[in-house]
Amino acid sequence: MEQALVVEELRKNYGRYEAVKGISFSVQPGEIFALIGPNGAGKTTTLRIIATILAPSSGQVRVYNMSIGRDNEKIRQNISYLPEEAGAYKNLTGIGYLRFMADIFASDQRSRQEYVDTAVAICGLKNRLNDKIGSYSKGMTRKLLLARSIMTKPKLAILDEPTSGLDVLNALEIRQTIKEYAKAGMTVLVSSHNMLEIEYLCERVAIIDRGVIHQIGTPTELKTKYQAGNLEEVFAEVAK
Repeated sequence: MEQALVVEELRKNYGRYEAVKGISFSVQPGEIFALIGPNGAGKTTTLRIIATILAPSSGQVRVYNMSIGRDNEKIRQNISYLPEEAGAYKNLTGIGYLRFMADIFASDQRSRQEYVDTAVAICGLKNRLNDKIGSYSKGMTRKLLLARSIMTKPKLAILDEPTSGLDVLNALEIRQTIKEYAKAGMTVLVSSHNMLEIEYLCERVAIIDRGVIHQIGTPTELKTKYQAGNLEEVFAEVAK
């Protein structure tokens, strides 16, 4: 079976500092896989390499058998990336932003409209889409950006803190949307500091600290191994 993502002995150096130290993991098609760890653990660097934003110092990364460094353009056509600190054009209306982004990805008018319609349904902003993004709350902006990230139904969605800034009800809605898209075949690589979110969303979890992956397993496997009641307790034990 073709794997959605394969990371092998990935390393990334910033001068003499080694941010990622030879990590390896794989993700299956349609799986929601989490990469979690404390600040400075190497999560964001890893996500940016997979998203083709950073080049690895060494190692291999393959997205549906396309190799980072060799097939970057093809990879970008099959992935989306939502950074933790993503922003939008504040002088555009919400709907204007979605149409602008759809124009970048769509090959024809029909696809463009499908992308926009999908994003409108995902974000749930309704009439506020006619207002400028500069008037949005952080949570509203995040919903818009998430909708933009998955409106094209990418083969791999890379989501860094997908529900950052959202209240409980909106976060639940977004998590359910992510799960529905995964059931339809979209692979999701997610990172979050919200362990309850990770436990709800993800089939498997990799815990990274100081550039090294220390554990990979299902939430149940990890909780059993560490005799923990939840992933927060597992995280605290691994990241000591």
